[in-house]
Amino acid sequence: MNKHAFTNINRRRFLVVAGVAGLGLGLMTRSAGAADVSGAKIGIIGSGHIGGTLGELWLKAGHEVMFSSLDLAYDQSLAARLGAGAHAGTPKQAAAYGEVLLISVPYAALPQLGRDLADEIRGKVVLDTCNPIPQRDGDMANEAKAAGAGISSARLLPGARLVRAFNSVGYRMLQSEAHRAGERVAIPLASDDGEALASAVKLVQEAGFEPVVVGPLARAREFDPGMPVFGKALTAAQLRDALSLKP
Repeated sequence: MNKHAFTNINRRRFLVVAGVAGLGLGLMTRSAGAADVSGAKIGIIGSGHIGGTLGELWLKAGHEVMFSSLDLAYDQSLAARLGAGAHAGTPKQAAAYGEVLLISVPYAALPQLGRDLADEIRGKVVLDTCNPIPQRDGDMANEAKAAGAGISSARLLPGARLVRAFNSVGYRMLQSEAHRAGERVAIPLASDDGEALASAVKLVQEAGFEPVVVGPLARAREFDPGMPVFGKALTAAQLRDALSLKP
């Protein structure tokens, strides 16, 4: 069995937690091993359109957020504009600060981040929004697309409790559709770690969207760039139907 496959025990755990997540019943407690993200510190690595938008939404939900990128002055200005609870730092500082991390960078940056932040990300829930785009990221993006971005990201960020999330909806939709009235926009999620997945479910809900658990990381390719659901503001029912998921 390869390192991305479940053991029987982990598979049962995944199915139980994913079922709870799908019903929107919230997180397992910290004592049960899941990350309790209520009022958590969140480290944003890549505070551009996606990272900046989600960081602001999570601040409004009561979290503390540290923004980071290759431009510390920009992150400091962003934190100052957003006010209480917002901080700025280097990627290494944000990775150390966050109890939960969001990584939103060009895909070609992931190999170096995985090396530079190995100690900081080990054992943490990491939400991965990064999409492999060959025109921007080069040949490594073709390899990632062939394997599926979920599987590829897990290899590039070893030790992280990886959840594929927020990669299929553009930042303009995140800005305009958060907490909308009626049925919310669905965010597909995939992970091989059921407890990390439950934490991601809660964060998706707090950002103002409807989480839809697709399955393990191998199924994350179903909402990669180029797939039929990618880039669309679908409801949960529409997304489940498109991916042949049970309600």
